[in-house]
Amino acid sequence: MSRAAAVLLSLALLAAAAQTEAQAVYTHAVQEGDTFASIAQRYYGDPTREAVLREANRMKGAGEDGLLPGSWLFVPVVTFYRVAKDETWQSIAARFYGRESRAVVLIDANRGNRRVQPDEGAELLIPYPLRHVVAPGETLARIAGLYMPDTPTSLKRLRQFNAGARIERGRVVLVPLADLRLAGDGRTEASAAFGRAAGGGAAKEAQDEVESALPELIRQVEEAHFAEAVAMGNHLLGSQSLTSTQVVTIQKELAVAYVALERADLAEASFRAALALQPNLELDTVRTSPRVLESFNRAKQPVEP
Repeated sequence: MSRAAAVLLSLALLAAAAQTEAQAVYTHAVQEGDTFASIAQRYYGDPTREAVLREANRMKGAGEDGLLPGSWLFVPVVTFYRVAKDETWQSIAARFYGRESRAVVLIDANRGNRRVQPDEGAELLIPYPLRHVVAPGETLARIAGLYMPDTPTSLKRLRQFNAGARIERGRVVLVPLADLRLAGDGRTEASAAFGRAAGGGAAKEAQDEVESALPELIRQVEEAHFAEAVAMGNHLLGSQSLTSTQVVTIQKELAVAYVALERADLAEASFRAALALQPNLELDTVRTSPRVLESFNRAKQPVEP
């Protein structure tokens, strides 16, 4: 491939990538001695992901000599998205992938539940939809084996993502890849130029950590370790980018602990904070103590000026 052809290809791929919101890419300037494997190692920490780079740059048939110093390669990565009010798995899938039916990939990538919509404020990982051009004789199983983890669900998800598509030479198959995150030297190098992809996911990681800690907070309240619960609850509230559901859960547990510690003022403040986010919040009148219910009912009353 000539240098001029490489530049034209780069411009064409950049224009194509810009048309799809989920297709986040970082551009790498090819250096002397670079190979697809070395570039994959640099950005993904895994040289075997060279197949992704080859396909993303329409160079899957090229040898290592196809990389010309001074040309550009696109390095696709996952992106991250903060859920807005009233959004669903289906609406987000339609936004990024064009079809509501592709929501199952988002649910899997974020360990969600198809019966429970994503929480407002949650940061979701959006798998990158690699555009694979079908070669003669290729099957979906073969394509899944090239890019996706060797698990029983990979082929199933690829079929679902491409439902109704004809698998024949020259056709495009979209391969949703949830593990294309920048790592190591590539993450550092890209952080200034492509901060959202390089540093994205911090909010999601924080939310996941809080989610894993909530059972312990609930246990502390149930076992009457109220001082410890207050310390832990306030520590969790200090985390960045909590989802609204997480804040409501923490404030509810704090309110119960404050009632037990004879701090009715703080208990009401916690209940008000929870009600501000979830106005229809109710407590179990059978399992909740009368003192906690009393504090909750006071918090529901309008605050006098």
